[in-house]
Amino acid sequence: MMGTTEMVREKAQQLPLGHPVSAKTFATYGSRAAVDQALSRLVKDGVLSRPTRGVYLRPRTSPHIGEVPAEPMKVAEAIAAEFGGVVQIHGAEAARRLGFSTQVPARPIFYTSGPNRRFYLGQMEVTLKHVSARKLALAGSMAGVALTALWYLGKDNVSPETIERVRARLAPEEFEALRTATQVMPGWMRDAFADHEGKVPHA
Repeated sequence: MMGTTEMVREKAQQLPLGHPVSAKTFATYGSRAAVDQALSRLVKDGVLSRPTRGVYLRPRTSPHIGEVPAEPMKVAEAIAAEFGGVVQIHGAEAARRLGFSTQVPARPIFYTSGPNRRFYLGQMEVTLKHVSARKLALAGSMAGVALTALWYLGKDNVSPETIERVRARLAPEEFEALRTATQVMPGWMRDAFADHEGKVPHA
């Protein structure tokens, strides 16, 4: 029967290269202390890399730069997984992806249902910012990105024309998921969708 170290090592070697996971991934293989010790040993042996506290991955390397840095979003998701939370891109980035802005955020900021946190990936600072659960609705989908963008744009900048621009950017099923998520929208956003239904012709 394998001990904690062997089970953790076997699981670690099955991870996709460069895909961050939380320490919780290995929790069933022994006590917290034993798992932490096994993970520390694997980091020392080069089997795993630890981009930030509580997050591990099988390092992916490039002949040009050596170890390829972990994707900030993936690391943020691994941190959130530690407490069963979710992560969404920041509203400024969501607005950029939907064509409402051309400004690229200076550093990665993500919304989360968990606590605020800052960490570094190399020299890059990454921020997790706690927000209410309804601002994280539909996370993991383009409908969720659109919802986040609308929250960020705010009441004074969201009109039926704004909704139409969002509709044009989303697949029909994604827009339908967004349009029907009225229970998580503030009143001004629901009003914008209602006005869109009556004022903007659909293709």
